[in-house]
Amino acid sequence: MATSDLPSPPDRSPQLLSASTSVLLVVDVQEKLIPLIPQHQRIIWNIQRLLQAAQVLEVPALGTEQYPKGLGPTVEPLRQRLGPVPEKLSFSCAGCEPFLKQLDVETRWQVVAVGIETHVCVQQTVLDLLARGFDLFVVVDAVGARGELDHEVALRRMEAAGATLTTTESVMFEWCRRAGTPQFKQISQLVRQSPPP
Repeated sequence: MATSDLPSPPDRSPQLLSASTSVLLVVDVQEKLIPLIPQHQRIIWNIQRLLQAAQVLEVPALGTEQYPKGLGPTVEPLRQRLGPVPEKLSFSCAGCEPFLKQLDVETRWQVVAVGIETHVCVQQTVLDLLARGFDLFVVVDAVGARGELDHEVALRRMEAAGATLTTTESVMFEWCRRAGTPQFKQISQLVRQSPPP
């Protein structure tokens, strides 16, 4: 076969995130539950940076709240960076009709999942959205659970099911794609921020 007959390689690996095809999903980061999660301040900080990066790079950000009458609203400063946040009783966001309508409107297939708890609402959402044909990326330094074993096993289970495990910085740089742009300068500032103690 002649070289000219070979298909040309893709411009970019389908394993990489793209700002034009991604949605950021913030799952249930609520006032009464988040203090029970180890390293919760760092989780909130990472989610906040992802929300800022999403705004810079025009990635839609969606959120959900699990029974907010009992667990309270989404914590600040995350709440102010999200639009309307639908309430749910199902653990999976896929069981929340208003959320699914928001997701369908976006017509994007890469879902970047962050939030709590890793082994309950995050895991059930990830597995359900995988079954619906979405590509799922779980940000390991922006999810958490009360128990370390629950957290670790859930990450392994989601990865085995086809989700991609990634980190906050990896997501931001993949969305940004290249240096030398005004957006890159803003992403660089987010990367240089010092984490909470």
